[in-house]
Amino acid sequence: MGRCRPIARPAAARVGKARGRGLGSRGSSAMAAEKPVVAVTCTAPVNIAVIKYWGKRDEKLILPINSSLSVTLHQDQLKTTTTAAISRDFTEDRIWLNGREEDIGQPRLQACLKEIRRLACKRRSGSPEDPLPLSHSCKVHIASENNFPTAAGLASSAAGYACLAYTLARVYGVESDLSEVARRGSGSACRSLYGGFVEWQMGERADGKDSIARQVAPESHWPELRVLILVVSAGKKLTGSTVGMQTSVETSPLLRFRAEAVVPARMVEMARCVRERDFQAFGRLTMQDSNQFHATCLDTFPPISYLNDTSRRIIHLVHRFNALHGHTKAGWPARVGSVSLRFIRLRGPTGSELWCLVTLNAWFQVAYTFDAGPNAVIFTLDETVAEFVAAVRHSFPPESNGDKFLQGLPVEPALLSDELKAVLGVDPAPGGIKYIIATQVGPGPQVLDDPGARLLGPDGLPKPAA
Repeated sequence: MGRCRPIARPAAARVGKARGRGLGSRGSSAMAAEKPVVAVTCTAPVNIAVIKYWGKRDEKLILPINSSLSVTLHQDQLKTTTTAAISRDFTEDRIWLNGREEDIGQPRLQACLKEIRRLACKRRSGSPEDPLPLSHSCKVHIASENNFPTAAGLASSAAGYACLAYTLARVYGVESDLSEVARRGSGSACRSLYGGFVEWQMGERADGKDSIARQVAPESHWPELRVLILVVSAGKKLTGSTVGMQTSVETSPLLRFRAEAVVPARMVEMARCVRERDFQAFGRLTMQDSNQFHATCLDTFPPISYLNDTSRRIIHLVHRFNALHGHTKAGWPARVGSVSLRFIRLRGPTGSELWCLVTLNAWFQVAYTFDAGPNAVIFTLDETVAEFVAAVRHSFPPESNGDKFLQGLPVEPALLSDELKAVLGVDPAPGGIKYIIATQVGPGPQVLDDPGARLLGPDGLPKPAA
């Protein structure tokens, strides 16, 4: 195997060892130049699936039983940051997650590392004249951190493995498609390699070479679309996604029916909704697919329940909010014809009853989706954000963090009408929602050139906490 030397490319930063730091009597600038650390720092986004992925046809290669489609969230609010450094001084691979050293031997981490090194070796052997004197034998140190709750159903593994694959590719000089690398860590991670709206094609080949992610539309395609993350719990979920999927595949007949008979048509329709910016159809389909995903979890044996009471209250809040706006849009008297009508009875906060006319193709102002966790992701348009946030505050008053309850994009305060308060019709649940993150559709992974953004110091070890 050859020796590692600095990569002569802008994305990789050369970090010489500091004079006198762990070098003994040889702590000189000459020594630093002789044994450099090559480091790259990148960020990657969270993605939220609107057509869900649940279940694998191949556990080792992480090949899904159905295709999926997601929305990439903006990294100004949610992101993973990863620094990878290689040096011939390093005697072993090491990784730190959120400041804590973890087992680098974890199978999925090893799968990503081995695939990146294989691609690096292939690129080197395939180009005898390649000027980059880089060897895949170099050991790597990796530090990664999230600015959002980990393992709480907010797609932390997707952002984490996408960032890992993207950063390793740059530090090892790999330029090929990274869908397979990221997917080997976490299936949905391949969708976080792109911004905007992204499809993960399930593929048909046994080797998974056609199971890749592709962008359906860029982040600039739907500028009015907004996303609100209602954080119900920042704790780790009781049933991890990997175990949950395996159990569902083994025991849920509904899951197989969903994958074969439902999802293909939904993928086509959701792509159309995105292309045409059709929020009405987008909202309905997003909620329906979320509901069906959680129905398959309940159909699993033993059943899996990722939602809690607050999650279900949020679902009711969304439907009541939409019911009022659907009633307003329908008007009175409503036009009959091809439109199906019905009355719904809503209970007010004092026990009074309010009857609302809604259409079965109701006017959707907001839409919910839940991944494998209790936290809600709300899609809406910019003009509706302020009123819905006010409705959330009304239904789930902050207990003690009123000034930090709303994070992310600024949202103007709004007053709720008496009519909407009556329609919401539930007793407030203080503290049910810990905080809200307001964000929007965002870009894919980014390289950070600022040396101050690195998570590893010149010695290849995590920087001390500030």
